[in-house]
Amino acid sequence: MTSWAGRSAAEIAAAVREKRVTPREVVAEHLERIERLDGRIGAFRKVRAGAALTEADEVAARAELAGLPLAGVPVAVKDNLAVRGEACRNGSAATPDTPAAEDHVTVARLRAAGAVVVGLTNVPELCVFGTTEGPYGIARNPWDPSRTAGGSSGGGAAAVAAGLVPLALGNDGMGSLRIPAANCGLVTLKPGHAVVPAGIGHGDWFGMAENGPLATTVEDLRLMLGVLADAEFERPEERRPLSIAVALRSPLAGVPVSRPYTNAVREAAGALARSGHRVRRAEPPYPLSLGVTALRHWTAGTAVDAAGLDPARLARRTRVHAAVGRRFTRAVRTGAARDRLRARLTPFFTEHDVLLTPALARRSPQAGPWHERGWLRNILANSAYSPFTPPWNLTGWPAMSVPVGTLPSGAPCAVQLVGRPGTESLLLGVAEELAELVPWRRTAGG
Repeated sequence: MTSWAGRSAAEIAAAVREKRVTPREVVAEHLERIERLDGRIGAFRKVRAGAALTEADEVAARAELAGLPLAGVPVAVKDNLAVRGEACRNGSAATPDTPAAEDHVTVARLRAAGAVVVGLTNVPELCVFGTTEGPYGIARNPWDPSRTAGGSSGGGAAAVAAGLVPLALGNDGMGSLRIPAANCGLVTLKPGHAVVPAGIGHGDWFGMAENGPLATTVEDLRLMLGVLADAEFERPEERRPLSIAVALRSPLAGVPVSRPYTNAVREAAGALARSGHRVRRAEPPYPLSLGVTALRHWTAGTAVDAAGLDPARLARRTRVHAAVGRRFTRAVRTGAARDRLRARLTPFFTEHDVLLTPALARRSPQAGPWHERGWLRNILANSAYSPFTPPWNLTGWPAMSVPVGTLPSGAPCAVQLVGRPGTESLLLGVAEELAELVPWRRTAGG
């Protein structure tokens, strides 16, 4: 008997289109795996078992089944995006338990492509932090359950890494796709601004937050990104030598980078150089004020999303984060700080096609009730391990996390790839090349 859990989305969709397996069989097998494993992983807030099986049968009955790019593929959706008939809790007890009347546009595009939504994944409250825990559970890294899966798309990353689904829909406002992907050995891409419809919270964190896919293979990532963007991200007919800048210094002053992550960058850089690319050390001209700029935008985005919610039902760390952000909201709305950062970094990307950095500075924090701990402790823990992601939300430029190497625990390590606006296809091509040069394991279960 063929096992479909742990297989790629491309493999599943091809088999469903060719009627070698039914959508119901695929979805049922993934639901069984969720029931068996998710108790110790904590990926899902809500599993839609009955609804998913019904919707799988509806996919099977569609006249255009043979042309659906995601025919019968089980997907998980981050619990800050609307799924018709389900409440969108955003990781909080303060949000209303009211079923959504309509799908978010990205969810609607996935369904139109033949995907089946099997559940809503855990997030930290209001998707603020780089660890995922709260009233609905703790999302753990399937490779090392003592560690957080990361955040804020932590539940989605855990689900894909454990083979509970082949694809998850998440979003990224300060690293919320790339951080959990790096922790869990996945490939992801935060697209550039307006490539994929956003509509996240109340204003997309001033335009910094983007929706995107979590996957185990670049092929699957390209497939899902095309559906989300309603666009083609084609492979180049031939690979051309690229100018690749290698940067190891943390964008935030005083944050050290641990050896496994610098080693991962060196491994990736060496492989790309041997493949014919022009690779050299070059540090972007990050301003010393970057940490302050990031904190102002991070907290201000939370202040906007928390408006109207009962403060008594929010975790203390969320209340403090929003209170800090309220004093910055007006200045952040002007976009002046982001314009200055783009102007400062643009010349660097006229000299280099791709920037290669560590994805993280160190391994993720221990899994635990971070939502019960103080605001400053959360801020310091997040900043110490994920300083490399925020600049590219502030600029609005595309950035990827790609697995390379391993940590001493055996969990995956990762690098980040960054490009100028409009280079999503180019970054996917580099990631594809890295997958060939330094192959990675697809899921924690195999």
